[in-house]
Amino acid sequence: MVSPEAIGAPYRRVKQFLKDGLASGRWPPGALMPSEAELTAQFGVSRMTVNRAIRELQADGLVARSQGVGTFAAPLHRVSSTLTIRDLHEEIESRGHRHQAQVHVQRAEKAPAALAAQLGIEPGAPVFHTLIVHRENGVPLQCEDRYVNPACAPGYLAADFTRTTPTTVLFETTALWRAQYSIEAARPTAHEAGLLGVAADEPCLIIVRRTFTRDAAITIARLVHPGTRYLLEGHFTP
Repeated sequence: MVSPEAIGAPYRRVKQFLKDGLASGRWPPGALMPSEAELTAQFGVSRMTVNRAIRELQADGLVARSQGVGTFAAPLHRVSSTLTIRDLHEEIESRGHRHQAQVHVQRAEKAPAALAAQLGIEPGAPVFHTLIVHRENGVPLQCEDRYVNPACAPGYLAADFTRTTPTTVLFETTALWRAQYSIEAARPTAHEAGLLGVAADEPCLIIVRRTFTRDAAITIARLVHPGTRYLLEGHFTP
């Protein structure tokens, strides 16, 4: 239980002031927000207190910070609720439907520079790659293009992904500490459209997700869902 003292903590007052301003449109997406110095003077608190409030808003995806420039209201496409990582197999079966997986790629590859930077490994180092189309009652629901850091899940490629899912394997074999998401509505690539059996210009819900242990990146996955076939649900507590 949160104590009354914690509820009234100075950083919470600063944070709530900024959240209320964002919610009311006082600072539209991309707008420069008050500086730490301005907030320190306005609330009569320390710079450390203000910094904590802004850091928590940044962790919530509500603001973006640029060193030496300032704090900005996050663009709309970066604002999202907190999502629970849920196994797609369980999600489909919870609806009383049948889940099937078609594995198109399951191999070790050399990581190009951009991917290596995302996973925190050396360019050219081995990386595990899977490309799987998940179906619900025979209808393609998700194209999952995933890269895994072998140091975190050395047995990943030994799994039979027609009988289990990457999410299940990684939950069971790694120490998940945190996750990052980006979510957008966009067209699939031509290859993704072909795998999902949709038109190249059909809007899709695309989630790019990275997960981490305390010390390393575990995986990065691009999850593409036909917009007419998938509903994204989550939970948010202000």
